[in-house]
This record gives sequence, structure tokens and C-alpha cells, in this order.
Amino acid sequence: MATKTADADLKTASVLAFERKLDPSDALFSAGRWDERDDPARWAPVPVREKSVRGTISNRLKAKDQDPAKLDAQIDKPNLQTVDVAALPADADTLKVAFTLRVLQGAGSPSACNNAAYQAKLRQTVEGYVKAHGFIELARRYAHNLANGRWLWRNRTGAEEVEVRVQHLVQGAPATTWRFDALKLSLRHFDAPGEMTETLDEVAQLIARGLSGESHVLLGVSAFVRVGAGQEVFPSQELILDRDSTKKSKTLYTVADVAGMHSQKLGNALRTIDTWHPEAATLGPIAVEPYGSVTTLGKACRQPKEKQDFYNLLDGWLLKDRVPAPEQQHFVMATLIRGGVFGDGE
Repeated sequence: MATKTADADLKTASVLAFERKLDPSDALFSAGRWDERDDPARWAPVPVREKSVRGTISNRLKAKDQDPAKLDAQIDKPNLQTVDVAALPADADTLKVAFTLRVLQGAGSPSACNNAAYQAKLRQTVEGYVKAHGFIELARRYAHNLANGRWLWRNRTGAEEVEVRVQHLVQGAPATTWRFDALKLSLRHFDAPGEMTETLDEVAQLIARGLSGESHVLLGVSAFVRVGAGQEVFPSQELILDRDSTKKSKTLYTVADVAGMHSQKLGNALRTIDTWHPEAATLGPIAVEPYGSVTTLGKACRQPKEKQDFYNLLDGWLLKDRVPAPEQQHFVMATLIRGGVFGDGE
């Protein structure tokens, strides 16, 4: 009876934060030739350089500006732009993208929580999930997204060949290396071809061990993308809040003058495992977000009014003992692995 009273009085902590448990580094770009993938000495960093271009007027015009004379006057004005570009050298046909990934234990354990009773109930709930499901389903999906090269984003599109290598690093040296033909793995689902199932399972088991704290897991991940000699490649683009500080129309991300990709962009790709949202049949997997946000579409796939968002599911599970369906439990745990600030503070 005391437990029921305690549960009835239980409220969400006003301070509740979780650290991310999949922690990628930034990715660095280098260039070389496809047949020299096993010779590290042959790969050179990809620089970012400026290019000045003369663009044309192509934006949608207001009605008052659609007069032929006004339009001709606009077209006659040069649209001069300075942009950053990154491209392979003329003698290199392959892009290499490499980063490291730490898999940390303590999924579901808050880094900050100011309500001891809530934290105890959260620990009990997470332990029940791990006992019932373990981390293997989530780990299998994370492994699939490593192997299929989703994290390459636009660099994967139109590539002739993509080879992904995942290494288990122990004391700085690769203990095991797995190789994948990324283009044979789908971006729409998580079913692997038969010949890759066993290899993917090995990577998934390793990630699951890292999440459960059974072992220290550091992965070295690299991809070789055969796109063609001299072709443009696509690092992350910087968000410039102060436009007056730069005259460039596009600024690309660099690490020590080497083209790179933000760790946040890599993390977004790795957690694109949510096929449990209401619009999965149409959209396929989306990144794990509390409201199922898809910024490219300008919509939230997990609306609070449908009780499918993270907060409704978590509160129902912890405060009202409404255990979600197994697939929604996976979503809640994946959101805790993602990390964030989820308190009920003002």
C-alpha cells in the first residue's frame, strides 16, 4: 500500500539530464585511389578552398517584380558570390571519411536528477527493460547504420562503390576489423543480406556490451567512397549566425584546415533507427528525437496529442505504470541513449 501511495505522489524531476552514450568524434576527409585503400601513406587530406562565382537571379519573384522590364533589369545585375568548396584532386577517385565512436555504459542513468524517488523508479524501470530486452535490438540498428554508410549523407549518393570498415580499437590498435559493402544495405529498413548477417551481429553484440558496461568499447569507423577523380565532396556546412562577419555565401567545416563533418551530424545518422513512429510506412526510419522531429520536412512525427512522444511515453511508464508496447520501449531507451535535458522545470 505504501508503494502505491509513493507512486501516486511521484512527480517528474525538475532537473533531469542524460549524457549521450554514443559519442562520435568529428570525421575527417582524405583523398586517394580506390585500389590503394590498404596503404595509409597514399591518402592526403582534403582541403577546403574558396571559389568566386557569378550566379543568376532564380528566386521566386513577388507579383510587382514580374514585369518584363523589371525582370530584365534584375537579370542584368551580376549575382556575385564567394563560396567554400571541397573536391578530390584530379588524380584521386576515392574519398575516405574516418571517425571514432565511443560506446558508453550507463544508459538510462541520469547525469543530473534532483528527485531521489524519481531516480529510483527510473533505475527500476530501466533495469526491467534491460532484463526483458537487453540492448541488442538497439545495438543491431546502430551497427546497421554504421555499416550502410548513412552517416556519409550526400557523399553516399551516386557513389559507384562504398566500403565501410569498423574496427574494435584496444589500446589504440585494431583488435578486430569488419568490412561491409555499404550499398548492399538498405537505408529504409534494417534487414541485412544473408552473407552480412553474422558480421553485423558481431558488431551489434560489441555495441550492446558497451552500452551494458560489460566492456570498454571504442570503434574506429572509416568509409571509402568511389565517386570519381576530381569530384566535389561534401563536408558539413557551418551555421554562421553573424552574417556581417563573413562575406562568403557558404562556409564549410574544417579541422586544422582539413575538410570535416560535425560529430552532431554523425550522431544524427547513427540514431536514425526510429521505425516505430506513426508515419514509418511512408517515411521509413527517422532520427530518434523526443517529438520525432524531421527538420527537412518541417514536421514532428510523434505528436503529443497522439501520446506517442517521448514525454508521454516516459511519464506513463514511470508515473502511471502504463508499460508501453515493446517497440515504444525501444524508442524511449534510444532517446535516453541520445541524451538531453528532460526535466519538468519551468
